[in-house]
Amino acid sequence: MPLTDHNFLEENTVDRIFYGRIAIKKSASFVFFSKNGIVKNLLHSLKYKNQEEIGGFFGDWCSSHLKQDKNLGNIDVVIPVPLHPKKLKKRGYNQVALFAQKIAEAIDAEYRDDVLLKTLNTKTQTKKDRQLRWENSKEAFEINPLAKLGLGQVLLVDDVITTGATIESCAKVLLKTEPNDIFVLSIAVVP
Repeated sequence: MPLTDHNFLEENTVDRIFYGRIAIKKSASFVFFSKNGIVKNLLHSLKYKNQEEIGGFFGDWCSSHLKQDKNLGNIDVVIPVPLHPKKLKKRGYNQVALFAQKIAEAIDAEYRDDVLLKTLNTKTQTKKDRQLRWENSKEAFEINPLAKLGLGQVLLVDDVITTGATIESCAKVLLKTEPNDIFVLSIAVVP
């Protein structure tokens, strides 16, 4: 498995994606995603073949690495990137939810899937370039008006970071709620 060895102390490739774009305190990914690799196959099964338990597998494994990362001890809330309600209904689960729940449990933080809403039902972005991903993501998320805010230190979690457009869009919305800081974690990153 192509582990990244990212942590929340040293600069890494995911940090560089967001430099100059959005105020992310620190970011990391657990594994590298390649077009023909095992990670692609596992994440494809997680998203499209009803194998939600793969998210739990990655969550448990990643958690065992994160427990030694002192910088995550101050995280108050773990928030998964949401799915549009139609996509959630069709799939039956958010592919990043179980991963995020395992992370929250491991770092003793609250798991909150009620904060962000996905308001645009975008098609898969796997074949789109950076500009198209940004255009599709920039107005796709909002804060749930029913959510209790006062989030503190936030860890925003996604499955795969490619261009960073989805995370950037979510973070911009979250920053309007004035969290202390936003950290980012994904299962995988495209190098």
